Amino acid sequence: MIHELQLRLMPRDAYNEQSIRAYLEREKGIAASAIRITRRSIDARQRTVFVNLSVTAYVGEEPAAENFVPTEYHDVSRQQPVIVVGAGPGGLFAALRLIELGLRPIVVERGKDVHQRKKDLARIRTEQQVDPESNYSFGEGGAGAYSDGKLFTRSKKRGSVERILHTFVQHGASPAILVDAHPHIGTDRLPRVIQHMRETILQSGGEVHFETRMTGLLLHGNEVEGIEAVRDGKQLTLRARAVVLATGHSARDVYRWLVANRVEVEPKGIAVGVRLEHPAQLIDRIQYHSREGRGRWLPAAEYSMVTQVDGRGVYSFCMCPGGFVVPAASGPEQIVVNGMSPSSRGGQWSNSGMVVEVRTEDLGNGNEEGEDPKLNVLRFQEMLERQCWLQGNRRQTAPAQRMTDFVRGRLSATLPASSYAPGLIASPLHFWLPSFISNRLREAFSLWGRQKHGFLSDEAIVIGVETRTSSPLRILRQNETLQHVRLQGLYPCGEGAGYAGGIVSAAIDGERCAEAAAEWIRD
Repeated sequence: MIHELQLRLMPRDAYNEQSIRAYLEREKGIAASAIRITRRSIDARQRTVFVNLSVTAYVGEEPAAENFVPTEYHDVSRQQPVIVVGAGPGGLFAALRLIELGLRPIVVERGKDVHQRKKDLARIRTEQQVDPESNYSFGEGGAGAYSDGKLFTRSKKRGSVERILHTFVQHGASPAILVDAHPHIGTDRLPRVIQHMRETILQSGGEVHFETRMTGLLLHGNEVEGIEAVRDGKQLTLRARAVVLATGHSARDVYRWLVANRVEVEPKGIAVGVRLEHPAQLIDRIQYHSREGRGRWLPAAEYSMVTQVDGRGVYSFCMCPGGFVVPAASGPEQIVVNGMSPSSRGGQWSNSGMVVEVRTEDLGNGNEEGEDPKLNVLRFQEMLERQCWLQGNRRQTAPAQRMTDFVRGRLSATLPASSYAPGLIASPLHFWLPSFISNRLREAFSLWGRQKHGFLSDEAIVIGVETRTSSPLRILRQNETLQHVRLQGLYPCGEGAGYAGGIVSAAIDGERCAEAAAEWIRD
């Protein structure tokens, strides 16, 4: 006999199979010979923390094999090519889906493979040198490769989240991501999963070219015929009837080429702010309503903050419990911060982006450099990142301020310890950040400090600046075919095209673009 049950247990019982079985027999009269957990989420809304479980209990029989059918990837070495520009989640999932559909992906990535990339990331931390082609934004896996690997998304109407998660598991991710309400892989495990995806592409007859930067599209009338690229200083021409453009939200040279060549784009709003870092134990105590914090059974605590201040949203973004803050610049004269955490989430600090909604109308129609106004939001990002770099003594030393000093509008005499490896320098962020950002953040911090006792803390630190929350423009495409509105055969994809916001939503968009490209080629 099989029983489907919804349980609400204390943490010490929820993570122990024997305790769950004992509870079932004691409270439900079910002597289970085996159990399978299908969903798990933490409810910390009240002072007593519970874990909600969806459990399948088997009585007198053993569970069937996991309902997991791996995708088969056949040889496509002799099939029609599709060029995929970018090896982030949008590009990788587009390539895998193309193989399923019987087409040969040619993946072009400006950065290095996921393991060679590690050396350049270490150089940013230790030598404060940023390689503009290999950094936290560029390289195999994209901006998500060295992040928390969060797989939670609300984009469920666009495609199958379960399908994406199963593809991750097939390539080496823990099956736990199929169960947890807020699944994550972790920065220590995600690179290996990405490598396995690349191996699948190659073993199926696809191609992957690293350190190959697209310099432009190859156009004939209103059709795309391929791309122009450069590798080792040599110009290349790659031809195909369809191009999936999945270059990520930091490929500013791509945006400028598109605008200069009258490819239809439009500016879009973003969110800008700071990275806020607390001691992880403090966040655990606040979120779990306990002086002991998370204790033995609970994971590092997460939080989600959102409010409205003067008509603009202010909210937390990319929360990394037990993680660390990283230098995420993708070029010279920039400081950009981001967060990541390992699979264990066992670090000393927890951090989150704290950002303010910025709409295109907030920036006016300024055009100081003679560039197209469609690049105004991009230029605003660049201005903030350069200002941050100047505040950091023209290195990757990030400007920072105690959270309480930021709210009170005073320079910090000292700074607490931080996970940010290149180092911090005291700076009055409340003063030099644009007032429509800093004032809203300060008001939101005060509000959240009243709502969650201890959150507005002298131990917490704000670090500048968080600007890469999403693409600063959208590459227009037709809703029905996903093709660009003017260029047939061009499929703007994922976060860099303005149609996704995270690993899973970009992966879903990559699959949809691959399906649309396959339909176009076969018409």
